[in-house]
Amino acid sequence: MLASIACNLDADILSAAFPLLEEGQVEALEWSFDTLFWAEQVPSWFTELLTTYSNHNRLVGHGMFFSLLSGKWTLEQQQWLRQLHQLAAQFRFDHITEHFGFFTGQNFHYGAPLHVPYCEATLRIGQDRLRRIYEACQCPVGLENLAFSYSLEEVKQHGAFLEKLIKPVNGFLILDLHNVYCQLHNFSVAFEELVMLYPTDRVREIHISGGSWEGSVSAPGGRVRRDTHDEAVPEEVFQLLDATLPRCPNVKYVVLEQLGNGLKTEPSKIQFRQDFLRMQALVAKHRDHTSRPLTNTFLPLHPLPPSSIIEDEELYKQQLQLSHILETASSSDEAQRLLHASTLAKTAWKIEQWEPHMLQTAVDIAQKWKK
Repeated sequence: MLASIACNLDADILSAAFPLLEEGQVEALEWSFDTLFWAEQVPSWFTELLTTYSNHNRLVGHGMFFSLLSGKWTLEQQQWLRQLHQLAAQFRFDHITEHFGFFTGQNFHYGAPLHVPYCEATLRIGQDRLRRIYEACQCPVGLENLAFSYSLEEVKQHGAFLEKLIKPVNGFLILDLHNVYCQLHNFSVAFEELVMLYPTDRVREIHISGGSWEGSVSAPGGRVRRDTHDEAVPEEVFQLLDATLPRCPNVKYVVLEQLGNGLKTEPSKIQFRQDFLRMQALVAKHRDHTSRPLTNTFLPLHPLPPSSIIEDEELYKQQLQLSHILETASSSDEAQRLLHASTLAKTAWKIEQWEPHMLQTAVDIAQKWKK
């Protein structure tokens, strides 16, 4: 197991992480590679940093903008794969990951990742897209669990659906423990109950991070937990890490994430380094207590024959409709009214089961990131 950080070309992140990097404390880097796809120039020193970890097979890539489960194949997705292929020739990625869900917004490459219905259409699309990511990078491919859900039923089905998505490429999971923490609070579910619903033998990477609270009269305790990545790691997430590591026999990377906008002050940067050292100590504790070799390479077990791109026009239209409602509704009540009058009613989306406080959260997320 390697104590790692999410390190992008961001002055505040790099400033916070620099003492740890200088001291050789950071055993691996996770890089959100597609955040630089449109950069005119990448500084040579940042390329050298990535190359150093790449040469030691300790660089992993984390995609942000592919919009894996969009119903329609786009030119942006094709370009994303081309650029990933080029990067995979330049750097040796130990694995590549993406987020579950689709992005709100007209072209689904801006906005915020949100849930999709657990149905055959989204399963086939997700499996097809993961296969294409593997073909571009030729290394293990994984998915991250999502923090956001509309209902407790979705929360309980998420792990099993993720396992189905990654099965054809023998993929793996990033288990984001702050995302789990959001689910535990927002749906009043116990950790022991929830963790049993995830294929923990397929966890190759674990994330820890912080987030924020938003008031909500209908939510448990009167507030919703949001995965905003702008605060220090809560005590509860460290406890989840300690409890989860023994359950994940194939975990290789444990990654601390925080956005640069939460690292503007010197106290916040000091706290970031303290969080890393605490995470590192937990990694060392469990590494010392387990000597089991990793049992899965997470590479495809069989050759992947060529196939046609899979799309679903009905799903695409529903995603457009949902995005428009979330981005324009003046309140969750209006959003609910519009949803029940839409083509999403009485479908696999199961909007009739959506919790009011999570619908309001979806409206807030979509309108915050609307472009």
